[in-house]
Amino acid sequence: MGFDFDYMLSLVPILLGYLGITLAMALWGLLFALVIAIAIAMIRVYRLPVLDQLAQLYISFFRGTPLLVQLFLLYYGLPQIFPLFIGLDAFTAAVIGLSLHFAAYKAESIRAAILGIDRSQREASLAIGMTEWQTMRRVILPQATRIALPSLMNYFIDMIKSTSLAFTLGVAEIMARAQMEASSSFKFFEAFLAVALIYWLMVVVLTRLQHVAERKLNKAYIR
Repeated sequence: MGFDFDYMLSLVPILLGYLGITLAMALWGLLFALVIAIAIAMIRVYRLPVLDQLAQLYISFFRGTPLLVQLFLLYYGLPQIFPLFIGLDAFTAAVIGLSLHFAAYKAESIRAAILGIDRSQREASLAIGMTEWQTMRRVILPQATRIALPSLMNYFIDMIKSTSLAFTLGVAEIMARAQMEASSSFKFFEAFLAVALIYWLMVVVLTRLQHVAERKLNKAYIR
């Protein structure tokens, strides 16, 4: 049949119409994952009894099992055991799954960044009368943000690409639409190439934004 370039171009505006759902999943996932990751990182940094062990178990499970399996467990498995989850819609399940999965990775990046700050800065802050919380908020976390930013942005990029798995739950995002178009036209290469190029463009833009943010954060450290 050959490659139908015109058909691929005609799919682009159709797929872009579903881009908002993809970005919404990724942005909500980013927000919730960061909140969870920071909480877990704090627990691990301060080695809180019991909570630290639970945090390690959480990280081990979500880093040690595939995201697709986690999404299926959340959307199809939990309602079988907990009736409360029967009304859980596919979009919400996808956001929760993405948040829990990537929070495990981000928590370790944030913890490593915090521990990478010289202990003398914490000791000096406490010596001048700052509380532990003030030291963490005003001294440690701002510097840890600079260290953790590259890995956190990489995880966000991975999260955007991972939203493509949400179509397995029935979420009508760009990957799901590409699948429907390919099934109806039998032009699978054109349909999936179009969606691949859209994802690629998003990643290129985010990578550029990452470099700009890194330069700004590192400006004070360049001599």
